Amino acid sequence: MRGIKGLVWEGSVLDPIEGIRFRGRTIPDIQKELPKGPGGSEPLPEALFWLLLTGEVPSEAQTKALSEELAARSGLPKHVEELIDRSPSHLHPMAQFSIAVTALESESQFAKAYAKGVNKTEYWKYTYEDSIDLLAKLPNIAARIYRNVFHDGKLPAVDPKLDYGANLANLLGFGENSEFVELMRLYLTIHSDHEGGNVSAHTTHLVGSALSSPFLSLAAGLNGLAGPLHGRANQEVLEWLFKMREELNGDYSKENIEKYLWETLNAGRVVPGYGHAVLRKTDPRYTAQREFALKHMPDYELFKLVSNIYEVAPGVLTKHGKTKNPWPNVDSHSGVLLQYYGLTEESFYTVLFGVSRAFGVLPQLILDRGLGMSIERPKSFSTEKYIEMVKNIKA
Repeated sequence: MRGIKGLVWEGSVLDPIEGIRFRGRTIPDIQKELPKGPGGSEPLPEALFWLLLTGEVPSEAQTKALSEELAARSGLPKHVEELIDRSPSHLHPMAQFSIAVTALESESQFAKAYAKGVNKTEYWKYTYEDSIDLLAKLPNIAARIYRNVFHDGKLPAVDPKLDYGANLANLLGFGENSEFVELMRLYLTIHSDHEGGNVSAHTTHLVGSALSSPFLSLAAGLNGLAGPLHGRANQEVLEWLFKMREELNGDYSKENIEKYLWETLNAGRVVPGYGHAVLRKTDPRYTAQREFALKHMPDYELFKLVSNIYEVAPGVLTKHGKTKNPWPNVDSHSGVLLQYYGLTEESFYTVLFGVSRAFGVLPQLILDRGLGMSIERPKSFSTEKYIEMVKNIKA
């Protein structure tokens, strides 16, 4: 169903040339217009949530109030904490993430209101409350999984004075690094929304159309995001970069990189991090991360490798002739930034993607209920029936 027009999604539209627009604004626009954290230059993701939901840029005061509300609602029920703590360390972080979000269904105001027969014109209010609760609790869930699987399990408390990205960075153990805090703000913002047709966004919308709560809907979307064709791409890019780094042995000349790229393509493999189903230019999310790297880590070895690939790969892919878009996408860069600051556990990266994606899909769920959108139920046919229909057309 790629490219078939059949969904309504208010938050973002993907232009093949300009890339993603959030409520009509490009990434450079939101970097300029949205409120920033104290002393920071990157937009706050909670400000983007406001923009996606209302279509308006929030003031500094409105953003601060939302940050404080999210911090105030961030606590986890005891049974969810225990569920995460009892999960085996070999269970993939994304599976743990989905389980924990599903378990929050016990707190759903929407589910309770629906059971009491609330008028459908009020659905959006309870969906909003659930969405704010869920968004608030995601950093605690993500960090608890990270600390349990990769560290000692000890977790600091959410700081009510910090913004969302700063609290997430602190919970993960990187709060004292102001650059990492800025990275979290940028990462959460640019990964949040990418139209409604991708697997995680569409799944969240689809499950929500059955009047499942935001907790159940997002959990379903997270399971879609966990698939290797959707949310695992940045991990695959890193694996490819590590292999290239080893084989090139530090010589990242354009000649060596070009040779390696041709070897990859001639072996029937793809160049990970390049190409996009819609975009026909460099992904502006890649550009935003590249500019961040140029500012904060210009001499980092992996960034230099990524940067040199950027200068060579489009020409090679164009000459190869089998790639509609020879330019880099967002996944080509995000893992490198996390590696630089010491968050090296690649299996956790999709969890961060999931936290970010909540900022895009939850506003649409609220709008879906406010607009009274019906359950999604497309028509299907068997293969035999389709063949019969084609034969009838030819006849």
